[in-house]
Amino acid sequence: MIASGGFRKYIAITGRRNVGKSSFMNALIGQDVSIVSNVAGTTTDPVFKSMELSPIGPVTLIDTPGLDDIGELGKKRIEKAKKTLYRADCGILIVDSQPKEYERQIVEIFKQLEIPYIIVINKIDTINSDEVEEAYKKFNVPIVKVSALKKIGFENIGKVIDSVIPKDDEIPYLSDLIDGGDLAVLVVPIDLGAPKGRLIMPQVHAIREGLDKEALVLVVKERELRYALENIGMKPKIVVTDSQSVMKVVSDVPEEIKLTTFSILESRYRGDLNYFVESVKHIENLKDGDKVIIMEGCTHRPLTEDIGRVKIPRWLTNHTGAALEFKVWAGVDMPELNEIEDAKLVIHCGGCVMNRNSMMRRVRMFKRLGIPMTNYGVAISYLHGVLERALSPFKDVEI
Repeated sequence: MIASGGFRKYIAITGRRNVGKSSFMNALIGQDVSIVSNVAGTTTDPVFKSMELSPIGPVTLIDTPGLDDIGELGKKRIEKAKKTLYRADCGILIVDSQPKEYERQIVEIFKQLEIPYIIVINKIDTINSDEVEEAYKKFNVPIVKVSALKKIGFENIGKVIDSVIPKDDEIPYLSDLIDGGDLAVLVVPIDLGAPKGRLIMPQVHAIREGLDKEALVLVVKERELRYALENIGMKPKIVVTDSQSVMKVVSDVPEEIKLTTFSILESRYRGDLNYFVESVKHIENLKDGDKVIIMEGCTHRPLTEDIGRVKIPRWLTNHTGAALEFKVWAGVDMPELNEIEDAKLVIHCGGCVMNRNSMMRRVRMFKRLGIPMTNYGVAISYLHGVLERALSPFKDVEI
């Protein structure tokens, strides 16, 4: 099964005109998907091709125009090529000679965008590849030598690429906040968006981690919380609530008990909580006409009082007093640049159907674009004035 764009890795192939980028891509894929010609600048627009690359799995290769293109049209092509890199998980710099200004420019772009990369020396059947390799060792990145024309040197390239792609290690969801014998109270409203008779993923996840930690897990609805706290006879170590009930829960839970929301747990587990907290402060800079993207990691049929499409825009408008433009982008695929580049803020869902790698790809993408990104739980707690309380369990988060 071909993975969706949100889960596959994007690999950008870059280099000077006529260095053999298209030939390299064709040789790697085993198909002629990019036009090959001796005329410099044959590739005028980025070419995308999806494939399975062992041991990485599903990837999309992006064959970019040469960044040394000339003329006014060449400048536009270069800008388009640069914009293509915003979603790259890693880059491949194709070379066939010692580094010049072109190669240094590409390396600088990779560094600015924090894109890991490897260097591929092409045309080893016609050049002194040892001399070229020696010149590129100063960049301190993996080097692979190939002949795209004769399809030589491709045996281990997947392993080399895999070695530089960021690996986002899993972070505990709830288990590091509790110990065996502790009481964790989970406030679970009956979610209209969940199938009848079921809990949603974040709630199930919290219950399972609590049980695995040999803690006591008490599940209540928001209306029964105060009664439970007064009658359980044991002080909870932590209370976790649905974000939409956070105001009522805060009023019912004593200050000395740590409290957070499922969505904030999700933002730490799958994303970058510090970045989300830093970004949420940009709400104060929003003004009339600014675009705010409500981003979801899946598609679902909107409810009448949908949290992303109705409630958050309402709360945000009331808080800022500004006439904001809201755009909803839902799905696991990555958005096109023209859909997001003019946004002033992105508010992402908890991402419960995504894995950490796919969420972090979105985080890195918006960081490269310089667009603040937060998530539902952080934004809701901020807009209701309880963010500091909701972050109380996390010692390494700066408010």
